Amino acid sequence: MTSLTIPGFFDLQVNGFGGVDFNTRGLAQEQIAVSVNAMAKTGVTRCLPTFITSSLDHFSACVKPWLEFQDPAVAGFHIEGPYINPQDGPRGAHPRAFVAAPSIEDFDRRQDAAGGRIRLITLAPEIPGSLALIEHVVARGVRVSIGHSDAGREQIKSAVLAGATLTTHLGNATARTIQRYDNVIWQQLACDELCAGLIVDGHHLDPDTVKVMIRAKTPERSILVTDAMAAAGQPPGHYSLGDIDVTLDTTGRAFREADGRLAGSALTMNKAVALATKFAGITFEQAIAMASWQPARSVGELPSGSLDVLWNPELPDLQIVRVHQEP
Repeated sequence: MTSLTIPGFFDLQVNGFGGVDFNTRGLAQEQIAVSVNAMAKTGVTRCLPTFITSSLDHFSACVKPWLEFQDPAVAGFHIEGPYINPQDGPRGAHPRAFVAAPSIEDFDRRQDAAGGRIRLITLAPEIPGSLALIEHVVARGVRVSIGHSDAGREQIKSAVLAGATLTTHLGNATARTIQRYDNVIWQQLACDELCAGLIVDGHHLDPDTVKVMIRAKTPERSILVTDAMAAAGQPPGHYSLGDIDVTLDTTGRAFREADGRLAGSALTMNKAVALATKFAGITFEQAIAMASWQPARSVGELPSGSLDVLWNPELPDLQIVRVHQEP
């Protein structure tokens, strides 16, 4: 067992935590505090609360209490949708009814509702209007991630030229049948301009896939995300992700009750660090960078605070001993 001090973790994609669903209207300040404090115990000292595909009205109601929550742990917001591919497969667990065509006007309204704090947006670049929206948001300091997409080579290249710099949960939310070579997974793996977010819980990606993806992207262009929802840090049972009913089973798999599809995760970042070293054979230092400096830099930020930890590669997760928050 090795005792170390490392940077605090930065999670780009967290939909809920500790029994609290961020995609629920009108959360109480106490609920938000409980969730943020629970994340801190797993090493996450900064995050982007993430809001999935929904109506403008629902999004506005969900984000409003976060504007009143004055805590440096909240570095801004990530909107995952609604400008995604509406087809089964790429859409993932997002509700089809609220998938929308990329719209500068709609985004600006959401950004107004969010007090200008949207820092990251996930969209599908193959949908008409996406390139204009990418250019619009990037010019205003918002980062763009490709996700919930069925884009091919030229569409991905065009998105990168317009300003996209990230991939959202690479390998997930894709069509069940894809072209052998010109597909959304291979082309994003091959694109050095894109850093890839990876959910390394063993359910979204199997260990061998994680190894291959990190070797292809390199650890320096790979980012650990949890995609956590309310079940993270909780026992098996029934939870929600917006209007989606989700079950967390005894294996740690979070799935939509209607059809068994994955719906967020119950992964914690301290466990993601440990699993990344096991799955991909990377060093502890590389995994820490993938959970702290690299996600922070991808949205123009820095990690916050530090963690006293105990590291034993034989254990299932990184042990967090003490969290030192910056004042």
